[in-house]
Amino acid sequence: MATISKSITNRGPSKKPPNFEDTAPPPPPPPPLINITSNNKPLISASMPAKIKPSQGLSLISIVSDASFMNWSAKDAIDLAKFHPIPCVFAMCLLFFMGVEYTLFMIPSSSPPFDLGFLATEPLHRLLSSRPALNTLLAALNTVFVGMQTTYILWTWLVEGRPRATISTLFMFTCRGILGYSTQLPLPQGFLGSGVDFPVGNVSFFLFFSGHVAGSVIASLDMRRVKRWEMARLFDSLNALQMVRLLGTRGHYTIDLAVGVGAGMLFDSLAGKYEESKRRRGLTKEEGLVQQHH
Repeated sequence: MATISKSITNRGPSKKPPNFEDTAPPPPPPPPLINITSNNKPLISASMPAKIKPSQGLSLISIVSDASFMNWSAKDAIDLAKFHPIPCVFAMCLLFFMGVEYTLFMIPSSSPPFDLGFLATEPLHRLLSSRPALNTLLAALNTVFVGMQTTYILWTWLVEGRPRATISTLFMFTCRGILGYSTQLPLPQGFLGSGVDFPVGNVSFFLFFSGHVAGSVIASLDMRRVKRWEMARLFDSLNALQMVRLLGTRGHYTIDLAVGVGAGMLFDSLAGKYEESKRRRGLTKEEGLVQQHH
C-alpha cells in the first residue's frame, strides 16, 4: 500500500481536463465605422451617418467672424475708392467686360477676325493701298528704326558692358518663336507688304507677337534705367508711329502689338532677375572661397 501511495504521490498534481471554452477563438470584432475603398480612402459607413463635430462648426464660425471684411465699415469703402482709385476702376472694367463678353455674337469661322485697330486705321490703309511708293518709304523708315533698336541693344552689351537688354531680347525672341510657331495666325486680309520692310525681302514671319514693338520697349526701358530720358521718349514716339503703320499695312493684329508691349516689359524684368541671381551666386562663391582661405 505504501508503494502504491508513493507512486501516486510521485505523479504530481492531477491535470485538469482540457476546457474547450478556454481555447475557443475570440468573437469577431464589431464592423468598423469606416470602410476602406480600393483607393485606401476612408468613407463613412452607410450604417453610421456622418456627424459634424461641434468643434468643426465652431472653428468655421470663428474663421468667418475673424475675416477681414467683417470689420469693414462705410468709411472703409469710401477710403478704398479715395486712396485706391485704379483698382476700383479695374473692378468696374471687369464687370463691364464680363457683360460685353457674355452677350456679344461670336465671329464665325468663315469670317475674318474682328480687329478694332484695323477699323481705326482704315483711312491709312486706303491711302497706302493707293500709293505704293509711300508704303515703301514708310517700310524703309521702319526698317531703319529696327536697326536703331538693334544697334542700341548690342551697344549696351559690347561697349558699355551691360548685358541686360541683350539677355532680355534673347529671351523675348525665343519665346516669340515658340508661340509664333505654336499658333500660326492667318495673314490679315489687305496685307500691304514691301521688299524693304524688316525682315527684308518679303519673307515669312510670325504674327504673334510683334518683335518690332517688344524690341523698342526693351531699348526704351534700358534708356530709362540709365536716365537717358530724351532717347527713351524718342523711342516711345517712334514705337507708337510704328504700331500705327503696322496696323495700317495690316502687318500685325492689334493683339500682336499689345502683347509685344507686355512682352518687352516682362522679359526685361526676367533678365534683371537673371542678372541678380548670377550676382548672388557669385557673392556666395566668393564668401565660400574667403572662408576656405581663413
